[in-house]
Amino acid sequence: MAFLADALSRVKPSATIAVSQKARELKAKGRDVIGLGAGEPDFDTPDNIKQAAIEAINRGETKYTPVAGIPELREAIVRKFKRENNLDYTAAQTIVGTGGKQILFNAFMATMNPGDEVVIPTPYWVSYPEMVSLCGGTPVFVATTQENKFKLKAEDLEKAITPKTKWFIFNSPSNPSGAAYSHDELKALTDVLMRHPHVWVLTDDMYEHLTYGDFKFATPGEVEPGLYDRTLTMNGVSKAYAMTGWRIGYAAGPLALIKAMDMIQGQQTSGACSIAQWAAVEALNGTQAFIPENKKIFEGRRDLVVSMLNQAKGIECPSPEGAFYVYPSCKGLIGKTAPSGKVIETDEDFVSELLEAEGVAVVHGSAFGLGPNFRISYATSEAQLEEACKRIQRFCAACK
Repeated sequence: MAFLADALSRVKPSATIAVSQKARELKAKGRDVIGLGAGEPDFDTPDNIKQAAIEAINRGETKYTPVAGIPELREAIVRKFKRENNLDYTAAQTIVGTGGKQILFNAFMATMNPGDEVVIPTPYWVSYPEMVSLCGGTPVFVATTQENKFKLKAEDLEKAITPKTKWFIFNSPSNPSGAAYSHDELKALTDVLMRHPHVWVLTDDMYEHLTYGDFKFATPGEVEPGLYDRTLTMNGVSKAYAMTGWRIGYAAGPLALIKAMDMIQGQQTSGACSIAQWAAVEALNGTQAFIPENKKIFEGRRDLVVSMLNQAKGIECPSPEGAFYVYPSCKGLIGKTAPSGKVIETDEDFVSELLEAEGVAVVHGSAFGLGPNFRISYATSEAQLEEACKRIQRFCAACK
C-alpha cells in the first residue's frame, strides 16, 4: 500500500512559485537576476493599515477568532460589496479565509464529487486546475486566443458545459493575461449561464481595482442578478492594498455554501490571523486614496513593458486592460537557436534559456495552459523593468 495519497499524482507544483525560487537560488550564487515571476505589488502596505494592526496588538486582539471571521471584518465586506459592486449580502453570507487560495479550495472541497466538471478558460491561474483535481473534480479547459485579447467567447463557453458541469471559474482582470471583461462582454457569458441553471459561478475578483484607462470593472452577480443564488464572489486585500503577506481573502455567496465552507475551515485552519483581520477592516473601511495613485504607476509600467517587448525580435505583446501582468507571445522564437546552442522548441525552453543567458526570470505560458507565451509581472520598479526588457531584447536578437 502506497504511503502518499493518489491525489498527489494529479497535481503539479506551482510554476510561479518555482520560478521565484529558481531566481532566489541563482541570486544566492551571485548571479545578477531580475525576477519578474512573483505576482505581488512592490508597494509597502499603507501606513493606516499597518497602524490598525499595531493598535489591534496593543488592544490584545491576539486570540482565536470565529472561523468565518471577526464580525467587524464581515460587516466591512458587506459594505464593500454594496458600495463597489451593488451586491447585497448579509454578514452571515460572508467568509474570511487565509488568502484567496483557501476560499477557492474550501469552495471546491465543499461541493466537488468525483466526475464533477469545472470549466476553466485558458490561460488560467496555475492553482485553479490543481485545486479542482485535489478535490476530486475534472478540469475542463476552454481556450481563448490572443486575437480575442484572451477573452472567452460565449459560444465556446456554451460548448464546454455538460450535464456534469458543477462550476465555471471566472477571473477578470485575469492572471496571467491581464484580460478584463467589459459589462457587455460579461453579459454575453452570463446569458449562457442563465440557460444552464445547474452551473455555479466562482468569480475571482482579486484584481478588481487594477484596471486602466476608462475601463469599468463589473462582476457576474452585478451584471446578471439572476445568478445571485449560485455565485460565489471571491476577493481579497492582497493586490489592491499591497497586503500579500497578511493572507486575507474573503467571499460572499449563498448561505448554505458559506456554512459548508465554514465547517471545512473549522476542521482545517479555523479563523485567519486575528491581527491581519483587523488590518483588513481598516483596508476596506479606511481611505482608498492610494489605489488610483498606485494604478497610475502600474499603468505607466505596463506601457513601458508593452512598448519595449514589442521592439524585441520575435515577440508580440498585447496591452492588457488590468492586473499587473503581460502575456506576450514568443512564437517568433520557436525553432530558433539560443546563444547556448540549444534549439528553442517550446515556451518553457524560451524562459529557461532567457534565465540562463540574461538572468531574467519569467514564467512559461504552458504552465498557464496556453502557449507559446510567457508571463511577466510588472509589479517592480521601472528601472528594473527597463533593464529586464533590454536583456530580453538582447537575448531575442542573439537567437538565430
